[in-house]
Amino acid sequence: MAVYLLDTNVIIDVLNNKRDRRGLLRQLLDQRHTLACCPINVTEIYAGMRPHEADATERFLRSLQLLPMTWPVAKLAGEISRDYRKKGKTLNLGDVIIAATALYNNLTLLTGNIKDFPMKELALYPLP
Repeated sequence: MAVYLLDTNVIIDVLNNKRDRRGLLRQLLDQRHTLACCPINVTEIYAGMRPHEADATERFLRSLQLLPMTWPVAKLAGEISRDYRKKGKTLNLGDVIIAATALYNNLTLLTGNIKDFPMKELALYPLP
């Protein structure tokens, strides 16, 4: 059994009942996998949430395991961002923090936006 870190786009699709993301997550849970998020996911979701979505959003986010933003994760995110910037590629800071969370905790990231995560060492579960 594995722990899967959800990218914010997956959480948004679940909340909006798009692309059968709910079905996929149900399958993973049925297989006894754990679903997780990190503080940047929560921040990004609440930043775009409409008031009438608050209850369902809160219930769903609280059903996920919340992985903390620790010193090692923050340091790794900064290093990844710096290293890609030196190569001439600026990455979104939120995506870098999500990637660092997955990398540091040795998790697979579920995402519909693999282009946002060019890190070769990052285990991705790409979604259509």
